[in-house]
Amino acid sequence: MADTRPFEPALQPLAGHHTDSQDAEIAALRQAVERETRAHEHTRATLARTEAAYSKFVPRQFLSLLRTPSIMHVELGTHVEKEMTILFSDIRDFTALSETMTPQENFRFINSYLSEMEPVISRHDGIIDKYIGDAIMALFPKSADDALTAAIDMLSQLDVYNIGRARAGYHTVRIGIGLNTGMVMLGTVGGLNRMDSTVISDAVNLASRLEGVTKDYAAPLLISEHTLFGLQDPSRYRIRLVDRILVKGKSHPQAVYEVLDADTPEDRAGKLTTLPMFEEAVACYHMRDVWRAQQLFKRCAAIAPNDRAAKLYLSRCEEVLTSGNPEAGGRGLEIAWKDEYAVGVAEIDTQHRELLTRMGQLAEAILGEDPPSAKQALGFLADYALSHFKTEEALMRQHHYPFSEEHIRQHRTFADYFAKLRAEVESGKLHPLYLTFRVQLLLVDWLINHTTQTDRHLARFLHNLERQGTLAP
Repeated sequence: MADTRPFEPALQPLAGHHTDSQDAEIAALRQAVERETRAHEHTRATLARTEAAYSKFVPRQFLSLLRTPSIMHVELGTHVEKEMTILFSDIRDFTALSETMTPQENFRFINSYLSEMEPVISRHDGIIDKYIGDAIMALFPKSADDALTAAIDMLSQLDVYNIGRARAGYHTVRIGIGLNTGMVMLGTVGGLNRMDSTVISDAVNLASRLEGVTKDYAAPLLISEHTLFGLQDPSRYRIRLVDRILVKGKSHPQAVYEVLDADTPEDRAGKLTTLPMFEEAVACYHMRDVWRAQQLFKRCAAIAPNDRAAKLYLSRCEEVLTSGNPEAGGRGLEIAWKDEYAVGVAEIDTQHRELLTRMGQLAEAILGEDPPSAKQALGFLADYALSHFKTEEALMRQHHYPFSEEHIRQHRTFADYFAKLRAEVESGKLHPLYLTFRVQLLLVDWLINHTTQTDRHLARFLHNLERQGTLAP
């Protein structure tokens, strides 16, 4: 008899359906993937925290300058060369202050102060290279203006910080800041087990020394002529020449400029009122007309009684006049070629000698109050300097010099200052001693510093190509 029950096919696993054992395997696999994902995320988070911790010791901007993506890729000897502005700052009389505090109070104070300064430097694209006790060394790779505005803002922030300290019954704090601009080598040094980042450059030494001499003039902010000439528009700031000094490690005197923007309104107003008189007095002192310098400085001190630099010069003048030795005051003219100025490229050295000779003739014509000779010397210098710059710039283009942009910018700066000096000389309105000193500052000092630093760097580059046999004909 036939089976009349409805047909019921045997149940088989359908596509897309799993057995219990398969579901268990999938669940186990999913759990394993999740564990691996969590472990991977934990590792990434740990690496990120580690990188963040390392960045407190080696700033990310430092790695960026070295073109290194991570601290893990830094190798001993990795380096880069670049023009930068270096900032040094230091707390005045810190030793005496620290002796009144316990070790714990010392560290609390230093960290409190540095925490005020660090954001200001970072805000202006600065890189804190190192803390040296209470001192700060920072680098500004983009522009001299970044460094100068940071320094001014640091002093403004210090005023705010001191208000809080005074309210809490603590002594207020004073600092000095020095700025210098130049080529630096930034890289890593050390051994197999200990490595550190560092900056190697004569420009660093000058910045440090400028910070040190802020004490002499009671000036919170001093800059070198290299930083002054590196500014996009110096007229944005209130700056005065304060001295021309021979610093340790330098064979030629360096001009020192005081930035007044961070002074108290009262002190700044007094110094700005006496600015032309003060700079003429400095010129007379260095040109060894000490009696005239003394009279001018007395007038400056009467108008701006808090001007420590004017009082310092008055003391110097008194000492010179009392001793009866005018040679003891100022440096006089220093316009002479020295073999140490040679860069080793015959054409460039020949042109430098000629420029220096003609600058000396210009100074003599101004001192001798001989306008026709001064005009002739100015005309020759304008044409010859332009020809000289073209020679150097052609060499840079021909051999693909990597720092040609910075070098040419310095040529343009010289041209700007030369044009201003030429107008001052031809106007016949300014004192001959002042104008002669301006020749020393703006022409001679510029040429010697440019020669011994910027041009020498170019010459080394050309000599290296020659040694490698890759110097273009």
